[in-house]
Amino acid sequence: MPNVTVLPQTNQLIGLYSIIRDQNTKRGDFVFYSDRIIRLLVEEGLNQLPVEKSVISCHGGHEYVGAKFLGKICGVSIVRAGESMEMGLRDCCRSVRIGKILIQRDEETALPKLFYEKLPEDISERYVFLLDPMLATGGSAMMAVEVLLKRGVKSNRIFFLNLLAAPEGIKAFQEKYPDVNIITGGIDEKLDEDKYIVPGLGDFGDRYYGI
Repeated sequence: MPNVTVLPQTNQLIGLYSIIRDQNTKRGDFVFYSDRIIRLLVEEGLNQLPVEKSVISCHGGHEYVGAKFLGKICGVSIVRAGESMEMGLRDCCRSVRIGKILIQRDEETALPKLFYEKLPEDISERYVFLLDPMLATGGSAMMAVEVLLKRGVKSNRIFFLNLLAAPEGIKAFQEKYPDVNIITGGIDEKLDEDKYIVPGLGDFGDRYYGI
């Protein structure tokens, strides 16, 4: 699928998902192993950022032809579950700017509704890592992308990071925003009749925060 990157399904990654999918896993272990996967997602996002050649002076008068990133980045978490991914981004990028978007379901219409946004003033000049652990229907994420586009962010500079995605969510997301990059840890089978990912891992926010 164009603009969809799935982390390599190594034995290590499958082992990590086996732990966090298990309904009997205690919260401490769920947080620890989820954080490890989040770190892998952030690293893959950084792999996809553009670079330019940079010649480095090394010890002993030697030179090294390396690379440096082009442009600035920021993270934008979809509150509340997306906030669980902020530390993984900070672990990889010192002093990274973080914005927040709060989207909740309208009880009357059952559609996502924007309640709050706080974003860096210069976000239109940045590459954006959009953070939300689960891509189910894609409704909240698509609304968040709309907020970013209205603030001047280019769609091909948005990287949507999530631990699990449903095929239905990816399809809907790509049909509306084909240039946005999706980076996911895995694509599950489907959504059930209640729009939960199958087999999934339960409510990520509740399990991560213990509520």
